Parts: sequence; structure tokens; C-alpha cells
Amino acid sequence: MTAGLLTLVRWLAQGALIGCLTGLSSAIFLYALERVTKLRLEHRALVFAMPLGGALVGLLYDRYGAPIREGTNLVVRALRDDRVEVPTRMAPMVLAGTLATHLVGGSAGREGTAVQMGASLAARVADELGMAPSSRRILLRAGVAGGFGGVFGTPIAGTVFALELARRDRVEAQALLPSLSAALVADAVVHGLGTNHGAYPLVAEIELRPGVLLAWLAFATAVALVVAAFLWLTHAVKRVSERLSSKRSLRLALGGLAVATVATVTRAEDLLGLSEPVLERALVDPTLPTATFAAKLALTALTLGAGFIGGEVTPLFVIGAALGNALAAPLGLPLTLAAMVGLVATFGAAAGTPFALAFMAAELGGAALLPHALLVTTAASAMLGETTLYSARLDPEPTSTVHHAQGHERDARETAAEDDARRSDAKPNQQDAGCRTERERDRVDE
Repeated sequence: MTAGLLTLVRWLAQGALIGCLTGLSSAIFLYALERVTKLRLEHRALVFAMPLGGALVGLLYDRYGAPIREGTNLVVRALRDDRVEVPTRMAPMVLAGTLATHLVGGSAGREGTAVQMGASLAARVADELGMAPSSRRILLRAGVAGGFGGVFGTPIAGTVFALELARRDRVEAQALLPSLSAALVADAVVHGLGTNHGAYPLVAEIELRPGVLLAWLAFATAVALVVAAFLWLTHAVKRVSERLSSKRSLRLALGGLAVATVATVTRAEDLLGLSEPVLERALVDPTLPTATFAAKLALTALTLGAGFIGGEVTPLFVIGAALGNALAAPLGLPLTLAAMVGLVATFGAAAGTPFALAFMAAELGGAALLPHALLVTTAASAMLGETTLYSARLDPEPTSTVHHAQGHERDARETAAEDDARRSDAKPNQQDAGCRTERERDRVDE
């Protein structure tokens, strides 16, 4: 009993520690991101500095970024395999790279940065505490939960995202408590430091009648097609850029030139960066141009395919909301409802985390969104099958190695320590019994 309580308290405390660290890092990141975005909007000519900004980011990663070049895929592999390390340098480098991307107008997001910083900080804490591999993986999940939940203000979605991320078929239930603790504390820290996540419109409840179900099925099909197109185009840009040059700095310079040229020629400067004004408009404005989702998709694929640093969530939010805006009238769906469902369904399907994003819909737009978001996100995810944003989720489970054996020995030592605690609880009773036996023996001798 006492050992179980101690384990509970330990995970809560460690999760809270990770929550404090990820909350602080998320608040710093969001503040800096707001400042660089404001600077870019005040000086729109900065978009022409994209080739230079890309070259500088590329030089930084060419020199120091080899261990972290996989980004979020590295985090996914670390959650699955004890042998994979998440270096401490990932946190400052992904922060610097993302801010540079947004300063010059790269169409990227923020979740990748938050998740990678959270995992990097959690890995460092685990190393400092000398944690066993299985416990280390749990703490890494807490880092992911704290990063995701803190940066979006959605702690429940952050918790479920951390549990869903590494495996498509099962979750690690033991990680629930520290992940939830980290996400809640991170969210509290971010809010406590005065960071504003922005407000989303509440959605009125509508029944899931047969006509609505059919409309959502068609909507899910469109989401799956758009996500597949986004992933294909991103990988195509990456393949072409890698053929052009083996140097990341040159690839980023060429990619920056391409993004700046496309945005200028098509007059789509409002789709650079996070594009939050476009997102806000997509949720309420029926006059949003129908092709907005396609334009944002192309700019994001060019940005990320070329190798710029940043996440995919916010761009996919914009793409999904704009898609929902375009499909609402043809499918006979309320505009805000369709846009909010599209917002979460695109990333949920792309990442293979439908439950996390359905909960995010409820946290952002109210509980009435949950059944609609869950239906579309799971349907679109199923249609995509093994087509996923994070290819590391498809890797086979790691086999047993000497490293794993050493880890199991450390796990065994932790278990033995807990057993000792249980035995220590039992010792007073055993001693009392021994004392009674001696007193009885003394009475017999008398």
C-alpha cells in the first residue's frame, strides 16, 4: 500500500516538474514567436530574406544538427526504443530554427517545436535522475504532453496525444498519470505567465442524423485526400531539394527563394507564417476564397520540404479550417462547425492521433464538437491507413538487446526497492509478534 502510494506521488511530482519546465519553455517560445511574427508583419520585405534565413538555419543544422535532424520522428523513435537518445541540444536549436523560419515568413507551425523541446527537457531530467529505460520513456511522454498541452492550451488533448503518438495500436497506460500532471501544470504555468492562446467560437449542437452522417463521411474523404496530397507534396519537395544539393544550407536557400517567389507572385503573403488571421476568418467568413486551403498547403509543403524548422499542426489547422469553410455549403453543414472539425481532423488524420485531436476540438470549441470531430478524424485516419506524418510510428518494435537487458536490470532494482518498502511496512508487525512470543515463553518458564 505505502509503496504504491509512493509510486503515485513520485509520478505526480515528476510529471509536475516536467510540466513546470515545459510550461516555462512554451511561454518563452510563444512570447518570442509573437514578437518575431509582429516584426515580420511590420516589415513585409523580410520575406525576401528567406533565402538568407534558410541558408543560416541550414549552416547551423549542418554543423550541429546531425543528431536531431529527424525532429519529431526522433522523439517518436525514442518513445519506442530505449536505445534512441534525445539530445539536450534539440531544445535550443529547434527554438532558434523555428523563430528564424517565422521571422522570414516560412509557412510552418509550433507543435513540432513544443514537442521536441518538451522531450529534450524530459530526457535531460531523466538522465539527471538516473532513471531506468522504461521510466525514462514514461517521462519522455510527459515531456510531449507538457509541450503540446502548454503551447495550445489543451492539456487533455496533450495528454492523449502523448499516449497515442508512438504506437498506432496501443497506448502505455502507465504514462497517463505523469503525462496528465505535466500537461495540466504546463498549461497552468503558461496561463500564469500571461500568455494568451486566442479564443475559438463555440459550436451549436446538431444531431447526428443520417444526412449529417453521410455529409461527414464525404467530408472525411476530402480530409484524407488533402492530407495525402500534403504529405506527397512535402516528400516530393524534399526529394527534389536533396537531389539538387547535399548541403542543407543550399537546399534551404533555394526553398526560401521558392516560397518567397510563390507568395509574392500569387499575392498570398497572408498565408505565410502561422496565418492566424486566415484561420480566424475561415471559422466565420463564408466569403473566404475556396482555394485558400490549397494555397496554404502548397506554401507549407515548400517550406517544410525544403527543410525549414517548425511544426505541421498550425498549417494543417489552417488548411483544415479553410477546407471546412469551402465544403460547408455544398455539404449542408454549419460553417463554423465544418471549419472547426476540419481544423482538428487534418492533423489528427495526418498524425494518426484521432482521439487526441477530437478532445482538442472539445477543449477549443465546446463539448458539442466531440462526436463530430471524433467521427471525421477517425474515419479520415482509417482511410489513410499507414500514410502518416510521422514515419517512425511504422517502424517495427525494437528487439531485445544488451542495452534492453541492462535496462531491465535497473527496472528490477526499482521493483526490489519497492518490495523492500513493503517489507519494511510489515516489519513492525513481525517484531510485535516476536515480542508476544518471547513474553509467552517467559510466562511458561516462570
